[in-house]
Amino acid sequence: MELQWNSVEDIGYALWEAEPDFDPLTIRFTDLIDKVMALPGFVGERDKCNEKILEAIQMIWLEEFREA
Repeated sequence: MELQWNSVEDIGYALWEAEPDFDPLTIRFTDLIDKVMALPGFVGERDKCNEKILEAIQMIWLEEFREA
């Protein structure tokens, strides 16, 4: 599956699956960008990302983290 920056739910879940014990509230946005871009199937461009998107991804990841 191809992931773009607007795939925030899929990205958040993929990050949680990759690192289920990592607290997403501790990550800097610059590191979050790197983690997202390293996901298998991610095809988005770095310059198409913004803080609103990163916050949405982080909140989805946090929701999965807290439910586990």
